Amino acid sequence: MAQISLKGVRKEFGQTVAVKDVNVDIRDGEFLVFVGPSGCGKTTTLRMIAGLESLTDGEITIGGRIVNEMSPGERDVAMVFQNYALYSHLTVRNNLGFALKARRLTPGEIKRRVERVAEMLDLSELLDRKPRQLSGGQRQRVALGRAIVRDPQAFLMDEPLSNLDALLRLQTRKELVELTRELNSTVVYVTHDQVEAMTMGHRLAVMYDGEVVQLDTPEAIYRRPTNQFVAQFIGSPPMNFLTVTVCESRSKLILKGDHFQCSAPDNLEIPVGQSVTLGIRPDDLDLVARGGFAATVSVVETLGSEKLVYVNAGDDSLSLLVPASATVKNGEQVKLKANPKNIHLFDPTTQSRITAPPSPQLLSEFVWTK
Repeated sequence: MAQISLKGVRKEFGQTVAVKDVNVDIRDGEFLVFVGPSGCGKTTTLRMIAGLESLTDGEITIGGRIVNEMSPGERDVAMVFQNYALYSHLTVRNNLGFALKARRLTPGEIKRRVERVAEMLDLSELLDRKPRQLSGGQRQRVALGRAIVRDPQAFLMDEPLSNLDALLRLQTRKELVELTRELNSTVVYVTHDQVEAMTMGHRLAVMYDGEVVQLDTPEAIYRRPTNQFVAQFIGSPPMNFLTVTVCESRSKLILKGDHFQCSAPDNLEIPVGQSVTLGIRPDDLDLVARGGFAATVSVVETLGSEKLVYVNAGDDSLSLLVPASATVKNGEQVKLKANPKNIHLFDPTTQSRITAPPSPQLLSEFVWTK
């Protein structure tokens, strides 16, 4: 396996800048996920690592070698595509062994490698079938096996699970994590599914508009998003956002909204009267019998073990997660409270994070008003 390094990587298509100054070091044996919405540049970045797209500027190294001018075959990486890209006229056995045959390995070595990978991926009984005789999950395992059999320095995967149904996707995701851990592989994975990214990656590179806006562990990104886009994109359901105003009360700064107020953090350097954006995740809002602030239920979605409830509080629309046993009906008046230790504050102009959540000594001062 090998370390992969991207330094100042940039890609332009005419006047369109698809990737802007990406700097990422992918550790040996790491599972790194590029995640972001469609058109953010994540697949283009992966294709530049693979050598399928040239760089406009910057440098890519794989295993200590600068690969900018190397062909895909010289980079010793294996790519798994979204559409499987299997040879329809070849059997599973020949699909798995095709790259090895092209490298002119001996028939005995090809047979040994193919059978080892087939056993690893539970494909041994399917070796003589053709792709049209396989299910979607089986085809995906063949595509993975064709990459694994080469024993490359790194695996590059472009949304390989997106064509699978929900249950099969969950199962294959688990198998892929176990497999790459067993192989101690360096994996660069691309997806727009933030749940997939959170559950699979050692670290996430969150991309937006061609840039990596945050690079960290899934937990760190979830708990301390660097800006409002990351806060909304990472986490399902997405974070709620409310506009609050910095006010002064009894020589203390408070954050005041239409329905609530809370003490401001000690280090909040925002002038009195200025607005900020307050973020609250749906699982940090609770239904209460008394106190809190009033809201009207607009939609209730049953998710199995819990319910996703949408409410309107004045002009604000919020979502919260409640246990499945909670009795909530459309049009019902409810009261809500928030967990103050998990609020997030953002600059409304730049959308950047402007402070940490309130310190523990301030939590008791968080007051929701009717």
